[in-house]
Amino acid sequence: MTDLFTPVRLGAIELKNRIIMSSLTRNRAGPGNVPTNLIAEYYKQRATVGLILTEASPICAEGHGYPRTPGIHSPEQIAGWRNVTKAVQGAGGKIALQLWHVGRISHPDLQPNGALPVAPSAIRPAGQTFTGKGMKDFVTPRALETTELPKLVADYVQAAKNAMQAGFDGVEVHAGNGYLLDQFLRSSTNQRTDAYGGSKENRARLLFEIMEGICTAVGGDRVGIRLSPVTQFNDISDDNAQETFEYVVNGLNRFNLAFLDLLQGTGGAPKEQWVPFDYDRLRTIFNSKLIRNNGYDFESAQQAIKSGGADAIAFGRLVLANPDLVERFRRGAALNAPDYEKLYTGEEKGYTDYPFLAP
Repeated sequence: MTDLFTPVRLGAIELKNRIIMSSLTRNRAGPGNVPTNLIAEYYKQRATVGLILTEASPICAEGHGYPRTPGIHSPEQIAGWRNVTKAVQGAGGKIALQLWHVGRISHPDLQPNGALPVAPSAIRPAGQTFTGKGMKDFVTPRALETTELPKLVADYVQAAKNAMQAGFDGVEVHAGNGYLLDQFLRSSTNQRTDAYGGSKENRARLLFEIMEGICTAVGGDRVGIRLSPVTQFNDISDDNAQETFEYVVNGLNRFNLAFLDLLQGTGGAPKEQWVPFDYDRLRTIFNSKLIRNNGYDFESAQQAIKSGGADAIAFGRLVLANPDLVERFRRGAALNAPDYEKLYTGEEKGYTDYPFLAP
């Protein structure tokens, strides 16, 4: 019977099991937002999962929205990531880079020359962000001009090429969690009146152009995508999420992707507070492998795989705190608890110092 420990193929990527490391921002990059040897060690420790999805990596300088997030837009960053991929693959693992642009979820303190962040529309998100100089209110972003969008597409394509140059097994396009591509998809954040706003077809246009460019450049069988249809994270929503994301997923089928990474639920809310959404409908529509993500433990993940509801399951905090999660699942062993105070700071503390099981 197929279960979490059964190998699976996601496009061109052969996985030894169906346990996925979800993308987790950790804020450990070095000067120039370059991946360090510590980052390489962190991912190498977790190479027993079927596939590592890295922390989100900004595609360009304007794509950054948090301090010390490792990018994929400079030669130094490419070289830093190459050390990471060598470490993971040398330990028998597979790893894909998550391509990221935060859009309006940034601040002039984090932008080149103190410029305004960009977005589909000039709508300020509620809340504050950490800039490295303390917490500051979000600002009203600058709406991207229609003439700027081809350059944005080109930045995504170049970032995917850079990832392949760095030795990654694949890439995942981050189109969820209230960041730039999600901002284009959602009615609350996209109030454009050009060909990229208004109808769901127009709101999805940029995403499809980016996916076409990336898949042409590196092959759709090495490309996945993250969607989060009803998350309200980063002050985002949609008037008809079911309709919007059924259209999006159906449109993605033309690219013959390696996988869809489907983030379920509403931010960090417990399941009983999740906004209703028919995730099984997307499973039916999508023509490739489905990774379900958020809120799973061993038992619920096994059930999802055995029932055919998913092809793989992504775990975030469990892999963060348990580098040997696969073996702990096999043995039914106790799990380490995450150190939440050191999620985004502490260097090796709360990062590479979680204990492994005794042999």
